[in-house]
Amino acid sequence: MANPNPPFVYDPPMVPQLDILHADDQILVLNKPCGLLSVPGKAEAHKDCLEARAQTAFPDARIVHRLDMDTSGVLVMAMNPQAHRHLGLQFERRKTNKTYIARVWGHVTNDTGLVDLPLRCDWPNRPRQMVCYEQGRPAQTHWKVLARERETTVVELSPITGRSHQLRVHMLSLGHPIIGDRFYAQGSALTAGDRLHLHARSLGLHHPADGEFIWFHSDVPF
Repeated sequence: MANPNPPFVYDPPMVPQLDILHADDQILVLNKPCGLLSVPGKAEAHKDCLEARAQTAFPDARIVHRLDMDTSGVLVMAMNPQAHRHLGLQFERRKTNKTYIARVWGHVTNDTGLVDLPLRCDWPNRPRQMVCYEQGRPAQTHWKVLARERETTVVELSPITGRSHQLRVHMLSLGHPIIGDRFYAQGSALTAGDRLHLHARSLGLHHPADGEFIWFHSDVPF
C-alpha cells in the first residue's frame, strides 16, 4: 500500500458534547460520534476525548472498553470501582454481546460467514494491524448480509473477540474493505464515504447492580 498511514489531523466534532443513552449510579452509556477519541492521545492536541467529556458531567466515570476514533456507536463507562471491575470481567470473559453495522465495498457473495484469522500489530505501520499465523492473537468475527446495494453491501458484524481494528481487517480479508476506511481502503472504497462506515449499533451486558442482562442501541448514522 502506497500510503499505509495517512496524515492525521484531529478535529473532533463538538456538537453534541455528550450524547447520553443511559445513566445511573453504576453505568454511563454513551453514543460516541465518529472522529472523537475514546481516551486521550499522547499529544496535548489529542486530549479531547469521550472519557474527558464524560468526566466533566460525571467525575467518577471511567472507561471500560474503547471504540476506534473513526467508529461511532454505543460505549459503556463505569461509575464506581466495583462497577468497573464487574464490567471489565464481562468484557474479558466475553459475557457481553456487541453488534456493529458496516457498509463494505463490493458485493459479498454469501449471506453469512465466520472470519477466523489471528491478528497482530503491523509495527512499521502502526496502528495498522495485520493477519499473522505465527504471532497473531486469535480473532473471530461472525458476519451477516443485511442489504446489497448498487456498489456496496451492508453487513451486521458480531465480534467474538475484541482485537484492535479486528472488524476492519477481517472485512478486508474477505476482499471487501469498509467504506471510508483511511487505513485499509483504497480508491473508490475510500472515497465512497466521508467517514468510516462502521457503527457499534448495540451492546448487551449484565448490569453491575443486579446482573440483569440489558441492551442498549444507537441508530446507524450513515
